[in-house]
Amino acid sequence: MGTNTMGKVKVTAQLDNLTDVVKVAQGELASDKVRSVEVHDALVDTGASMLLAPKKLIEKLGLTLFRTRQSRGLGGALEMGIYGPVRLTIQGRDCTTDVGEIPDEFPVLIGQIPLEMMDWVVDPKGQRLIGNPEHGGEQVIEVYMDR
Repeated sequence: MGTNTMGKVKVTAQLDNLTDVVKVAQGELASDKVRSVEVHDALVDTGASMLLAPKKLIEKLGLTLFRTRQSRGLGGALEMGIYGPVRLTIQGRDCTTDVGEIPDEFPVLIGQIPLEMMDWVVDPKGQRLIGNPEHGGEQVIEVYMDR
């Protein structure tokens, strides 16, 4: 295995326009009309905090721009459009999340927040996602409340 691929984790990810999904649940839209995209080379990026997608995919999904936020990356600081929401599904687990816009030359990037929401852990040596070992590999939502 070359140094260029060591630690890179790519997954298949389904992004569905959540507004469309809700309309289906309410009987206002046929399920085959949900705007969705399946990406076969989404890159798990533990250096990113959120789900990031190229502008062309955001447009295909018909997402609404909600706000802009300051972002910071290797190229320095810049304003990032925040769109959404989407239902993100990876290996049978899903979550709802907003989407940050990145240029079209980049792949879909899956950051820490959606990984946490779906209870995935990165196995860099095996180049895959695994269910959180602390939860027996099963998806668990941690809630800390005093009773």
